[in-house]
Amino acid sequence: MGHGHTHNHNHNHGVDVSGYHKSFAIGIGLNITFIAVELFYGFLANSSALIADAGHNTGDVLGLVFAWIAIWLAGQSPKGRYSYGYKKSTILISVLNAIILFVAVGFILWDAIGKFVNPAPVGGTQVMIVASIGVVINTLTALMFVKGQKNDLNIKGAFLHMAADAAVSLGVVIAGLLIRSTGANWLDPVMSILIALIIIGGTWRLFVDSVNLALDATPEGIQLDEVSQTLLAHEDVVEVHDLHIWAMSTSENAMSAHITVEAQSSPKLLGEIRGLLAEKFHLSHTTIQLETKEVQLQCQSC
Repeated sequence: MGHGHTHNHNHNHGVDVSGYHKSFAIGIGLNITFIAVELFYGFLANSSALIADAGHNTGDVLGLVFAWIAIWLAGQSPKGRYSYGYKKSTILISVLNAIILFVAVGFILWDAIGKFVNPAPVGGTQVMIVASIGVVINTLTALMFVKGQKNDLNIKGAFLHMAADAAVSLGVVIAGLLIRSTGANWLDPVMSILIALIIIGGTWRLFVDSVNLALDATPEGIQLDEVSQTLLAHEDVVEVHDLHIWAMSTSENAMSAHITVEAQSSPKLLGEIRGLLAEKFHLSHTTIQLETKEVQLQCQSC
């Protein structure tokens, strides 16, 4: 074990999200087409709900574009000063996506308030038909990301936004039906406000998670104490210290630690620890320094 220090880097890459390029392309294409339809009929029917939903969808298309770019960047090889590559861009873009959606909320609320102050007739039938198309398109788009959203924050953001869009479009359909049957035009701005609240609720969690990862907080779903106790449960491990776990990207987590072991520990110990960390905690990049009790005592006396 040399001077008592063993360094090892385990490069088991995290979840492969490169297969979602086609899903992003299809989702973006479908939603851009739908936005154009929504805006046209939103102004034609004087519907703030349709215009609000188009604004929301525009934010989501930007989000899809940025997420797609981030996944592409994360797949580029490290070079120059960027020894980790551009993996962290997935986290930064998640923060940007959340901010864009918050801005969209402001425009939606502004338009809805204007409709309350200056109410105008709304074409309920047109609103209902166009929003129904949105239910179908957003549901299909969400389904393309349903599997990957369990492992990657960017894909999770895409899935949640598209799923929320489907629910929002369904709400607009309901508003159209009610306006058609009751003539209560005030339901249109009310629906806009509900849309805004849904966006805020869905975006806040994404924003908090993204900021936490940007600040190198321990990723969601991993507890430092649990990792430490798992390592200490190994018969050859005496102590764990300087344990750090952080996100390299929205789909890859890294860990570094100093682990004190018995002097006569198995030469297979390092491999066993790496395998345990990968299997139980999905840690794709681990840097472990092994120390014996004798070496640790020597260092403390220096």
